[in-house]
Amino acid sequence: MEALLVSTALVALAEMGDKTQLLSFVLAAKLKRPWPIIAGIFVATLANHFLAGWVGAWLATLVAPATLKWIIALSFFAFGLWALKPDTLDDGREYSGRSAFMTTVVAFFLVEMGDKTQLATVALAARFDALAAVVMGTTLGMLIANAPAVWLGETLAHRVNMKWMRRIAAGLFFLLGVLTLLAGDGLR
Repeated sequence: MEALLVSTALVALAEMGDKTQLLSFVLAAKLKRPWPIIAGIFVATLANHFLAGWVGAWLATLVAPATLKWIIALSFFAFGLWALKPDTLDDGREYSGRSAFMTTVVAFFLVEMGDKTQLATVALAARFDALAAVVMGTTLGMLIANAPAVWLGETLAHRVNMKWMRRIAAGLFFLLGVLTLLAGDGLR
């Protein structure tokens, strides 16, 4: 349960102002089909984060527990610093009107590659011995952050203080890094 809750909270906060949340705003404005967009976010995130989680769980089997502890902690500290930097979404992208669902799946999957939430999923899966809980949590966190962006669009963006959301997310990443270092060598 801890893996699910930590993964959900961490990703939901880290997503605030992230490029995938900005993509949600753009897709909602251009495609105007909220349900297929949200379904596309779910499918793309589930696929992307399952892959990332699997890689994290696999890497955890290759590295000694003491070394893994330091790698994961340093990763969380780096994600904390990264969370403080606002993302931007490149303008000028063209989105197909053929299928809001498929456009969202492809766009989200690609934009999430190498993103801090994908890399955090790798670290969380290496930290916890609960791949399904981590993937469910990170996917739920993405939906918590992005579904309102689809439904409320720009109105929400102007009402939420993204600077504070980034600071809270950074604080959570730093806290997770410290807790990882304080945990014994038996992280999993």
